[in-house]
Amino acid sequence: MKTASLLAFVLLMTALVCGQTTTTSTYTPGYFQSSNPFYPKPNPFYFEGKIDWYLLGITNPSNTWEYMQRGIYKQDEVGDTAGAIQDYQTSYSMNSLSNNTCQIVTKASFVNGALPSTLTPPPCMFTVRLRLAHLLQPTDPDQAISLLKEVTQIDPLRLDVNALIGEVYIQKAKADTDATQQQNDYTQAISYLQAELALSPVTSVVTAQTGDTANNAHVHWDLAEIYDALGNTTSEKQELNSYLAATQWHSDTYPWRIALAKQRLQTLQARH
Repeated sequence: MKTASLLAFVLLMTALVCGQTTTTSTYTPGYFQSSNPFYPKPNPFYFEGKIDWYLLGITNPSNTWEYMQRGIYKQDEVGDTAGAIQDYQTSYSMNSLSNNTCQIVTKASFVNGALPSTLTPPPCMFTVRLRLAHLLQPTDPDQAISLLKEVTQIDPLRLDVNALIGEVYIQKAKADTDATQQQNDYTQAISYLQAELALSPVTSVVTAQTGDTANNAHVHWDLAEIYDALGNTTSEKQELNSYLAATQWHSDTYPWRIALAKQRLQTLQARH
């Protein structure tokens, strides 16, 4: 009886696997959302995620989304940075605010409380802007900042974007040879880093529930570095203390910085 039962179980599982293979053989990206009433379908450009390039079966890209997907493939799978930049730039030119080939979706885009069945021009995509900005940052920081600022328009609550803008301004400031321009770039960096912190405020409720008294250790570290460069000891100490508070329960991606922050604080306190 045990052998017969085991054989029946194996046959049943085989049938289920075969059935699943049959049903998924016609898979197309986004198909699983086709019957979801809560999934917006004004146009295909809402899908920002990565699709396996081979699953798309595209020989030559024909629109902004397809150029973005090929760029992702070149960047992630092939390591062709130059090719990825070229595809991202083509995608961006076809999904741009400057030539009216995309729009920022806001409440004004809604009709009777809902998005219309089509949007003309289609929504601006943030993925291509984020990826292109990342690749251009070392060589063209101004263009990278411009792209990232557009991302903050597309999705004002998206985390890490303001911090990225701040980091690019820090990069610019370190390369500046003019003292006034360097001061301006550091000021811009501080503004965007503080905007990042404002997106995840540590309220009394948060502190009571988690014990956290500060958030986003990386941002506080960057701010401390800026104030160190500017010679603002008071603000540097405040940011180092906030950094240590933020890492108390969550450590840091670079844990060696915790010991360094403590050492820097001791040195600053000894001087003043």
